[in-house]
Amino acid sequence: MTAAIRPGDYVRMDETAERLGVSVTPVREALLTLRGEGMVNLAPHRGYIVAELSRTDVQDLFWLQGEIAVKLALRTADAITPEQVAELEWHNQQLLSALKSGDGEQVADAEFEFHRVHNLIASGGKLAWFLLSATRYTPSQLYATDPEWGEVAVDSHAKLIQAYRTGDRDQVVEQTRRQFTDGATRLTRHLETTGIWDPEN
Repeated sequence: MTAAIRPGDYVRMDETAERLGVSVTPVREALLTLRGEGMVNLAPHRGYIVAELSRTDVQDLFWLQGEIAVKLALRTADAITPEQVAELEWHNQQLLSALKSGDGEQVADAEFEFHRVHNLIASGGKLAWFLLSATRYTPSQLYATDPEWGEVAVDSHAKLIQAYRTGDRDQVVEQTRRQFTDGATRLTRHLETTGIWDPEN
């Protein structure tokens, strides 16, 4: 998703293991997982090749994430208590503090923790698992090091929290979808700058 490895590039197990400082076994297992998820294809006697990724693929991935997240958010709206609203506010403040520090890892951790706590309130374990699976290849560090993304995330979280407080389900849906629409736009813009797509792709 960052275009560090580009569609059509070969990924050879021995070379990858040496570069990562691990044995071939975890590399093989990782590539098998990626193959099952359509991220790489097996090229007999040549290793694995990075699969094509189109603009539509990116939009579809974020659409799927957004739809699952909306379902979880509406369940949260039905279940959330004033104490849990306050807890989400605290986590959003933690994200804001991390953004001010400029530490990308802290930002990514704070964002993850906000959504982890949020999804626990929804009590949708399976849905949360599917959402986590869908977001696994979202480049969190790309967002975490983007100050503009941080401003949008904190603002969207704050409006989402206010919607929970007032029971505004339409705002719950709008603010949840906003985060994924914004994420898709930023990733698409980033990938366009890498030149991985032909103009018509």
